[in-house]
Amino acid sequence: MSKNIKSMTQPEIAGVLKELGQPGFRAKQVYTWLHKGVKSYEEMTNLPKDLRLLLAEKYPIYAPRVVRKQESQKDGTIKYLWQLADGNCVETVLMRYHYGNTVCISSEVGCLMGCAFCASTLGGLIRRLEPHEMLDQVLFTQIDSGLPISHIVLMGIGEPLDNFDNVMRFLELVNSPEGMNISMRHISLSTCGLVPKIDELAKRKLQLTLSVSLHAPNDEVRNTIMPVNKAYPTEALLAACRRYYEQTSRRISFEYAMIDGVNDTVEHAKELIRRLKGLPAHFNLIPLNHVEESPLKPSTRNAVARFQKTLEDGGITATVRRTLGGDIDASCGQLRRKYQKEKIDADAHL
Repeated sequence: MSKNIKSMTQPEIAGVLKELGQPGFRAKQVYTWLHKGVKSYEEMTNLPKDLRLLLAEKYPIYAPRVVRKQESQKDGTIKYLWQLADGNCVETVLMRYHYGNTVCISSEVGCLMGCAFCASTLGGLIRRLEPHEMLDQVLFTQIDSGLPISHIVLMGIGEPLDNFDNVMRFLELVNSPEGMNISMRHISLSTCGLVPKIDELAKRKLQLTLSVSLHAPNDEVRNTIMPVNKAYPTEALLAACRRYYEQTSRRISFEYAMIDGVNDTVEHAKELIRRLKGLPAHFNLIPLNHVEESPLKPSTRNAVARFQKTLEDGGITATVRRTLGGDIDASCGQLRRKYQKEKIDADAHL
């Protein structure tokens, strides 16, 4: 069990309070306050003062601090760079859609996976986030923006299934009726393809949407842009996707970054159709966000349109993701990377 009280379930908090000689009803009070985004126990006005002081001593709480905040003038997308208690920073993006406000959160500080097109993985993995640090991204984005959050995507910095236990606890907390009560059906979890963890997730039969970052139709292409493919090749990954569907009856969403001259030909699309035959799937085609450190370029608009038409003619639903926040470094990992560079440059001039 996490030592941070905000990562605890209500029954776990009840256990803590029982040890402190407190009545059972206090657990719901504390849990509810924590999930409203209080920054200190002093805000918990219906708790006795001596209990507030005791909890502050034994179970301190910390609110993340906004280091950077950028708001798109084009579409209202807001990108946050939050500083955590240990000084590390993570990114969160708030996107506005017709069906509600979606927050894209990070699950790790940095990332181990090394995908060639992603800024999040530059510099590697620093550490995995605890459940409360993921929950705080949702809570404090809602509080700071003043906009109600209805949907969550775990597609920010990090590989969620690489932080499996903490992510599962976060999902339990954010889905809690006494907490934010965000429906599991309004949550999407993205993975680059950790096969054993996909199987483990399938056993839980959660009603979330699994998004698999495929980005290539075969091993030859995927090996060049996604190192994880050497551990879990496309055949093993697609087999895991079929098992996932069989166990959950949940259609899988495939993320596919459109990269010029790498994975965007009509033949690539036709190969995907052959390999995914019989697996209910939706393809989310993503115009590649340019990363300074990468030589990869986005596909042309015509290439994306041809690819989409080929998939749909082959019976696969495919949509092109609307580009949001293009004027505010909204691509995953870019704002954190820029902030790190600025800090290094500033330190060098001291």
